[in-house]
Amino acid sequence: MQWNSIKKCVVDTSVLVGRVKRRTSRPWITPEMISEMDHQKKWKNVNNKGKGNHRRQKNELKKATEKTKKEYHDSVCDKIMEFQRTGLNIF
Repeated sequence: MQWNSIKKCVVDTSVLVGRVKRRTSRPWITPEMISEMDHQKKWKNVNNKGKGNHRRQKNELKKATEKTKKEYHDSVCDKIMEFQRTGLNIF
């Protein structure tokens, strides 16, 4: 009896609250990249052409993430250099 009431309460609140979207710990990963990762994972266990598609998408995604990571680090370095040039202390 108590279990059913607790279960009902949890189910009702999860419907009201909703699901939390997946967040990344890396600021250079965009939501588009996350959707591409999910799309690429679908091809991982598919026979025949699936392995080739998975490998191709994996390589494209890797190139894109490396590019955005480099751009992100360059922008952070530029901000640090600007703060050093102006004499502001960011730490």
